[in-house]
Amino acid sequence: MSNRIPLLTVAVSFAMLAAVIFWVGTRDQSAPTPAQAKTANAAPAARGDTTESATKSEDVAVSGNAASERSEPLPGAAQPGAASAADDFAPPARSEIPDDEFGAMVRKGRDIFTDTQQHADQFVGNDLQCANCHLDEGRRPDSAPLWAAWAMYPAYRGKNKHVNDFAERIQGCFRYSMNGTPPPRGDEVLVALESYAYWLASGAPVAKNLPGRGYPELEAPEQPPSFTRGKQVFADHCALCHGSDGQGQRAADGSLAFPPLWGPRSYNWGAGMHRVNTAAGFIKANMPLGAATLSDQQAWDVARFIDSQERPQDPRFTGSVSETAEQYHGEHSMYGQTVNGVVLGQDAPPSGTAAKVNQP
Repeated sequence: MSNRIPLLTVAVSFAMLAAVIFWVGTRDQSAPTPAQAKTANAAPAARGDTTESATKSEDVAVSGNAASERSEPLPGAAQPGAASAADDFAPPARSEIPDDEFGAMVRKGRDIFTDTQQHADQFVGNDLQCANCHLDEGRRPDSAPLWAAWAMYPAYRGKNKHVNDFAERIQGCFRYSMNGTPPPRGDEVLVALESYAYWLASGAPVAKNLPGRGYPELEAPEQPPSFTRGKQVFADHCALCHGSDGQGQRAADGSLAFPPLWGPRSYNWGAGMHRVNTAAGFIKANMPLGAATLSDQQAWDVARFIDSQERPQDPRFTGSVSETAEQYHGEHSMYGQTVNGVVLGQDAPPSGTAAKVNQP
């Protein structure tokens, strides 16, 4: 018996040693080498991931709405903690604009954005300001805020079927929403607006579809949008500010207090807001101003009414309303449709006048 004890002890020792060796071996196999770790971290780029915006055809004023040109976040591009940063992001306070040459350009951009008529009139062909569609100086969520659009460009746009940088996106706003002439590249107006958007996006994650970007995308209403119901919604909730004729209202000094929603001084037939679904999303989230209380159905109905009114011609007009409608206008556009016996677009005022119309 005494001779077996050492043999048993040796056997147990060998078994324990084998277990340790096996554990170390499996641990080494599971831990990646530095080269493997580097390859794994680079995997998203190797897969050729792209944003969904490359397939989107929507377009609105800068947000991206398209309109609002919404796109999914770039897979693999977000850094650790980016989701939290996106959820919690807010643009810097107005008081934080730096007191230097860059800050001076940011302030100029803000001035152009809030009073486009005064500071960029040479490029504007109607009575609108940038801030009419991008509320609170381009800061308000669900109102196509600039801070949510900046980091999503360059991006493909179905509207012109190529990749646009942010400068070209702004140029499109002048051409369509402002019914004017796009500022050329390098012009101080364009640089100032880019600088303002860039500053508002300070600290925002890149290629991340931030909450509040563009305008809300409403579900299809229970009933098809109605011109007749929309006319009543407009009379009850919109006419007080925008006038019973939809031509806006001016302050005592002659400046426009509330913008025109149709007619020769409003956005043209190429603007994103002319689409009923885009207008409905904006209206639902933001109108009446300061008390957004309309139901989804009311928003759809009044958008249908507003976008069934004549406005300046689409700058892409081919000479034929039907051909232009077929080439550039989808299911949510009233362009080329017959309303109350009138083909919309047939009697549209010229686009791109870059001059004030019917100013008092």
